[in-house]
Amino acid sequence: MSTITRQLLSGSTNGRPIKIVATATPGTTIHTAQSGTSGEDEIYVWVTNTDSSAHDLTCEFGGTTNPDDHIVHTYSIPPKSLPFPILTGQCLNNSLAVKMFADAANVLVASGFVNRIS
Repeated sequence: MSTITRQLLSGSTNGRPIKIVATATPGTTIHTAQSGTSGEDEIYVWVTNTDSSAHDLTCEFGGTTNPDDHIVHTYSIPPKSLPFPILTGQCLNNSLAVKMFADAANVLVASGFVNRIS
């Protein structure tokens, strides 16, 4: 029987939002999945734009190859937005990482959680 445990994103400090500082690949680390292949991390991430103009976001899911590993590629996040869903339960394991970069540093923040399935 599987066990599901809710976890903070590994890139977060105490559950706080993660400032996306990278402006190119590889992006800012949002979460690194559990090691091995016997379980998986079900990942939920929302992004908020704190700036007064729209900014483009790229989400690298498990790698940095474009387009293979890009879940969201140059998606425009509206200015002063409410949290916008980016990952809605996609799964990773084997220590693969979710990374994000934007067209400007320090204006987008990511928050969320992981359901760790083991």
